[in-house]
Amino acid sequence: MSKRDFYEVLGVNRDADEAEIKKAYRKLAMKHHPDRNPDNKEAEAKFKEVKEAYEVLSDTQKRAAYDRYGHAGVDPSVGGAGGQQGFDGFADAFSDIFGDIFGGGRGGRSNVYRGADLRYNLEITLEEAARGAEKTIRIPTVEECGTCNGSGAKPGTQPQTCSTCGGSGQVRIQQGFFSIQQTCPKCHGTGRVVPNPCTSCRGAGRVKSHKTLEVKIPAGIDEGMRLRHAGHGEPGVNGGPSGDLYVEIHIRPHPVFQREGDDLHCEMPISFTTAALGGEIEIPTLDGMARLKIPSETQSGRVFRLRAKGIRNVRSHAPGDLLCHVVVETPVNLTERQKELLREFEEVSSSDADRHNPKAKSWMDKVRDFFAT
Repeated sequence: MSKRDFYEVLGVNRDADEAEIKKAYRKLAMKHHPDRNPDNKEAEAKFKEVKEAYEVLSDTQKRAAYDRYGHAGVDPSVGGAGGQQGFDGFADAFSDIFGDIFGGGRGGRSNVYRGADLRYNLEITLEEAARGAEKTIRIPTVEECGTCNGSGAKPGTQPQTCSTCGGSGQVRIQQGFFSIQQTCPKCHGTGRVVPNPCTSCRGAGRVKSHKTLEVKIPAGIDEGMRLRHAGHGEPGVNGGPSGDLYVEIHIRPHPVFQREGDDLHCEMPISFTTAALGGEIEIPTLDGMARLKIPSETQSGRVFRLRAKGIRNVRSHAPGDLLCHVVVETPVNLTERQKELLREFEEVSSSDADRHNPKAKSWMDKVRDFFAT
């Protein structure tokens, strides 16, 4: 089973500082601690997951390796410093073995990595989901350090060619008959070292920043759907392509409507008189108010369907329906005159209860049959 992203486990952004990471860890650790959740295997598993994520992200070196290589960068079973480097060395070894046998080995190659994908949770209203919208979001990114102009070296100094690999980013180790090529352990494949790193970017040549992005939300989008923005994820390493940004849609609860696929549901209270005698009521839709005819003797819970008053499907554009659930409201705060009239009404109705209250009669018949058996 693949591990979840450590930043997602702690619920923090990728540019979160040490204080934010520590605060998130303490909160989750207290929530899922085994002492507070005895015999709860799920809580125990989450506690271990949170602990592992914190151990990596709270360590500067481990976090840097994780940001660059993902889980492989901090997995000791992969091998090498940072895990992924050992894996790359293993892959390089086999490539060089077959290259030496069949000719045309790869030679020196700097490590080029695609940037990580990012996820952004965007909350919108039901109206925006139904009609479509354009949103401006602010996402984390990295940009060239203005202090060193991307060199990573302190102003007035320059990066130097790595003396271990001679600038190739790769070192070759002879093991018996085989020649194994792997990433240079000193420069980590860049081919250069920075003796005097820039104080602003700490030698990385890039600094964390934010950028704004316009997101076009198509009409009919539903909860949990994702919009992909190619190339707007984290920048690649050593000239590698940038990752992608996935904007995940979350729809804010609506005070009137509940969505179910492309259909909308709403509850509509009606008076006792309207339910008994019938009439017309106004009901809300996403396009304004509409008239609904209530037939006489309508029972509470009856559902009326208004065709094509729901949400248009994001792909087929076929509209859903609006389903109105009628709820007969019992009157409250009655005056003495109202009580008098209701008592009179009850007295008249009880003289022929089987006719006026057929459901009550049917229910009582079932009760009698139950106790008779």
